[in-house]
Amino acid sequence: MQKRLKRSRTEKMIGGVCGGLGEYFGVDPTIIRVLWVAMTLLGGAGVIAYLILWIVMPLESPGPPARF
Repeated sequence: MQKRLKRSRTEKMIGGVCGGLGEYFGVDPTIIRVLWVAMTLLGGAGVIAYLILWIVMPLESPGPPARF
């Protein structure tokens, strides 16, 4: 099965972009978030890139419903 880049439903702070990137690359989403904040503080490109990815990346499909 092919890996697909999607926004995360579980590892989500704002839009799930960093969580989705973390799942795709196999790293902790916290590392992605720290890099994103650094990128934003060092030039402001992080905000624009995040908004673009939020719009472009599809949301992860929901898992199977929970049974009680």
